[in-house]
Amino acid sequence: MSGNSEVYNFYQAGVEIGRLDRGLGIVEFARTKEILSRYLNYGMTVYDVGGGVGRYADWLAGLGMNVTMFELAPSAVEHALAHQSASFQAIVADARELPAGNESCDALLLMGPLYHLLSKENRMEALKEARRVLRPGGLLFAAGISKFSSTTWAVSTYRAENSCLDDPVYMNMIRGEMATGEHHRPKEYPKFLAQAYFHTPSGLAKELEEASFQMEKLLAVEGCVWFTPMLEEKWADPTARERLLEIIRTTEGEPSLMGVSPHFLGIARK
Repeated sequence: MSGNSEVYNFYQAGVEIGRLDRGLGIVEFARTKEILSRYLNYGMTVYDVGGGVGRYADWLAGLGMNVTMFELAPSAVEHALAHQSASFQAIVADARELPAGNESCDALLLMGPLYHLLSKENRMEALKEARRVLRPGGLLFAAGISKFSSTTWAVSTYRAENSCLDDPVYMNMIRGEMATGEHHRPKEYPKFLAQAYFHTPSGLAKELEEASFQMEKLLAVEGCVWFTPMLEEKWADPTARERLLEIIRTTEGEPSLMGVSPHFLGIARK
């Protein structure tokens, strides 16, 4: 966020372009849209805060919603505006200081800023700003990354795709994540996600409640199926994909399994 050049440079470099069209991003995109579809309707005013290159903003606008996207990286905003298939606004802005009026939206997506604000104080600022612009009864969708995501990925691919767990640098990184939730990208892994804060599911819910939101649901996005061997191939098969989706839907709200999911969504009301 503002003042954090690592995060700014990471997204300014275009890392979000195509991310939701490959690998686990395909599941993340499909499942997030599925969850949002349960709550968002034609004609609603929606703010997509930290909207990246506009994939969700474009989809929601195509469903007839009045969408404004706010994004920190100017290059991402430019890409979003240049690749619209439906009309929406896109503005360069920090999640903690939105150029929007009080009580001006029906729903707000906070799909990235919370896990790129390392201090709780800054996360609370973003949540306070979300609450300011939401109308009474408005919906907040806040995404968290599991504090165990780097660890479970490394374990699931150990010796098959990588040997990260044999690297003391990587092990030190995940020790820190599991202990504190803080993700600090080692210089030896320049393509890894920029500095971030990884939540536990209960930790995300607690922060939303501390910001005076009323929790409605906490749902796993990719669930436990993300480590399926040959995931892209299975997802391309309609029958296999439906089986995987059934498993995710059945377990999406199960507290004992939620930390296995790379992402989870907190759904709350003002």
